[in-house]
Amino acid sequence: MESAEIRRRWLRFFEERGHTVVPSASLIADDPTLLLVPAGMVPFKPYFLGEVKPPFARATSVQKCVRTPDIEEVGKTTRHGTFFQMCGNFSFGDYFKEGAIRYAWELLTEPLDRGGYGLEPEKLWITVYEEDDEAEQIWRDVIGVPAERIQRLGKGPNFWSMGVPGPCGPCSEINYDRGPEFGAEGGPAVNDERYVEIWNLVFMQYERGAGEGKEDFPILGDLPAKNIDTGLGLERLAMILQGVRNMYETDTLRVVIDKATELTGVPYGRSHDTDVALRVVADHMRTSVMLIGDGVTPGNEGRGYVLRRIMRRAIRNMRLLGAHEPVVAELLDVVIGIMGLQYPELVTDRGRIETVALAEEANFLKTLKTGTNILDTAVTETKAKGGTVLAGDQAFLLHDTWGFPIDLTLEMAAEQGLSVDEDGFRRLMKEQRDRAKADARAKKTGHADLSAYREVADRTGGTEFTGYAVDRNEATVVGLLVDGLPSPAATEGDEVEVVLDRTPFYAEGGGQLADTGRIRVEGGAVVEVRDVQQPVPGVSVHKGVVQVGEVTVGASVLAQIDQVRRRAIARAHSATHLTHQALRDALGPTAAQAGSENSPGRFRFDFGSPTAVPGTVLTDVEQKINEVLARELDVTAEILPIAEAKRQGAIAEFGEKYGEQVRVVTIGDYSKELCGGTHVGNTAQLGLVKLLGESSIGSGVRRVEALVGVDAYNFLAREHTVVAQLTELVKGRPEELPDRIAGMLGRLKDAEKEIERFRAEKVLQAAAGLAESAEDVKGVALVTGTVPEGTGADDLRKLVLDVRQRVTGGRPAVVALFTVVKGRPLTVVATNEAARERGVKAGELVRTAATALGGGGGGKDDVAQGGGQNPAAVPEAVEAVRRLVAEKA
Repeated sequence: MESAEIRRRWLRFFEERGHTVVPSASLIADDPTLLLVPAGMVPFKPYFLGEVKPPFARATSVQKCVRTPDIEEVGKTTRHGTFFQMCGNFSFGDYFKEGAIRYAWELLTEPLDRGGYGLEPEKLWITVYEEDDEAEQIWRDVIGVPAERIQRLGKGPNFWSMGVPGPCGPCSEINYDRGPEFGAEGGPAVNDERYVEIWNLVFMQYERGAGEGKEDFPILGDLPAKNIDTGLGLERLAMILQGVRNMYETDTLRVVIDKATELTGVPYGRSHDTDVALRVVADHMRTSVMLIGDGVTPGNEGRGYVLRRIMRRAIRNMRLLGAHEPVVAELLDVVIGIMGLQYPELVTDRGRIETVALAEEANFLKTLKTGTNILDTAVTETKAKGGTVLAGDQAFLLHDTWGFPIDLTLEMAAEQGLSVDEDGFRRLMKEQRDRAKADARAKKTGHADLSAYREVADRTGGTEFTGYAVDRNEATVVGLLVDGLPSPAATEGDEVEVVLDRTPFYAEGGGQLADTGRIRVEGGAVVEVRDVQQPVPGVSVHKGVVQVGEVTVGASVLAQIDQVRRRAIARAHSATHLTHQALRDALGPTAAQAGSENSPGRFRFDFGSPTAVPGTVLTDVEQKINEVLARELDVTAEILPIAEAKRQGAIAEFGEKYGEQVRVVTIGDYSKELCGGTHVGNTAQLGLVKLLGESSIGSGVRRVEALVGVDAYNFLAREHTVVAQLTELVKGRPEELPDRIAGMLGRLKDAEKEIERFRAEKVLQAAAGLAESAEDVKGVALVTGTVPEGTGADDLRKLVLDVRQRVTGGRPAVVALFTVVKGRPLTVVATNEAARERGVKAGELVRTAATALGGGGGGKDDVAQGGGQNPAAVPEAVEAVRRLVAEKA
């Protein structure tokens, strides 16, 4: 049975039994404590935590997930990968243990022709929590599983919680017996390689307190409503239904392995090491495609670093297998072909995915070249010191800064006769991981900070937003925090957070900055609102200062936004939509939105592009935007089912989480996007849009910055003034300015070159005199001296080499000259072959001189360069060179 069919059967089974089918959320987690979605229940987390009331009593999904904590183990075990799909069914206060167990057994054992998966009941083993008598009784007496195939396990494997105070409960796992060829009998308690877990049923019935680890926490009591959260690993079930030994041989990964085999000529099954490499390639390429598909771009931080790391591991393993040419395009094509059967958007978005992936491959191939040069230098320095081990911090620097895989460092160092301090490298890696884990633990405590806002949401139902239609409205204060703590009142000077039952203030979100304004209380009190946020969905928190009087919970108020600011932001937001569409028209669908910020009178817009946008294209985009403004197109908004919005072609932003009903903003016949922000009523209200330019903000991501309305006009007015001043200076027309200024700069450059030539000639004229001034130091002709201040490094080097060749008669010669550039001393030292035969080397001499100057230097045996901080120490440096020459000669 193909993976796509497993997915279809799962969703159909639960939909027929009253469950709402919830599409997979993006891999980009809508949770500040997570980089990526690691489990199927994550999108439902707000419902389980009580932050939001669930819109359904029953739900089912097949959620895309990524986990990378043990990335080095990928390919070595038979059932762990970075990307996987978690099939889940969920109940929110509806059915509980018996319902969940009945559904699981029915779907697994029902014959294929009746919509089930057709597993043999006698091969299924059950584990329950050691204190869960109820679950064991249901499995034994209701389902009919023999007692000998039900095993009780402890809190570690069979009790679930989120790792923070909140809901928790016992688990029951369903395991499949793969037979004696996979190990000894005895059930999952004895052998989890033979008895593979395929489905975990979590019975959320308790509330836990604070504690460390998976087991050390108190149970505070029962939850008011019992919930169900289950997860079946699609890849694990596919492994069983397709009759293969591991998840890498299932349909969605084996095709990638086969393509890697075709590209490298290394057959799968030849050896353990090559099999692991092929599995890593298959797993990591699939994960890369899924991450890029959901809007992740390679980078050096956060989820971007996760993507970069796994892509580079895949490319690196292809290199180990013998493929030294670019391979990503062909591997990516296979992944999209197989995964597109389940996620059609991958096929639709192929162009953008290819652009991002190929750009990262090209960057990594350059990194390999750079890293190789750095490694070669480190190896040379290690050998020069008589060492045989490359330091762990050098290996870590290569890995952390340049993305150079440790296994490549090990291989290349061994080729040059060196080992690597792996213990030192691992220690530094562990320190880095420990810091990351500490940060993650600290972030988890954020759940507790939201309790006051959740209480307001539960008590009042949240804040009604009126700002689409009005800029002021009467309201009631339903929540008040002073210095972060709930308070019944606040007085003049207090920093407050005010929650109203209804508000015209837009809370920051979707790239749009929050409104500012004032809240006026009956009785005369005034709160100046400086920011508005939604810490929990549906609750708008107005942050500001009490300017006058006292504010109390329950008070009647008039909430009024700053209209001028709102209108300027609305113009910027509408201009952002127009810019997005114009860029897509010019560059194609790869120019997908990757972020934005809409502020008063200006905006920035981030989009996908592997290369810089040519100036001519940016000019065309700007012209198109302003042509649309002149068409006076109406801007409208309507609420639609998300399926209908997508059918109409509305653009959605990557990483944004949308509900079943979405707000669609349409600008005439030109633009249609899902958007919750505020906009103008007609494009003519924008007046003017001026694009200031574009730049790179990361691998494959560009940023356009622009001005709108009066701000754009003021910018152009200033530009016009500057142009007028320049035309007066050069005595020409505005259109002649580029040629006139280019000509002036050209002549200036030519003059600088001529000056430089005269200066170099003057410096070189001193060569003969310097050569004649050579002193004899134990048979070595030593030339030292200083040249005029300001002589550049290149000119000094030329002079030193010229002087060296003027020392005739086959004598050993050393030339060490000094100068001062911008207040810092500089030296170049050269030796001839006869001097080097006596053991006098330029590199050693320059390091000695540079030390005296308060700096450092280095180079080869024949010529080297150094510098320092103290110009007054030049005579001391000359004497240090003289002493070392005498010692070596």
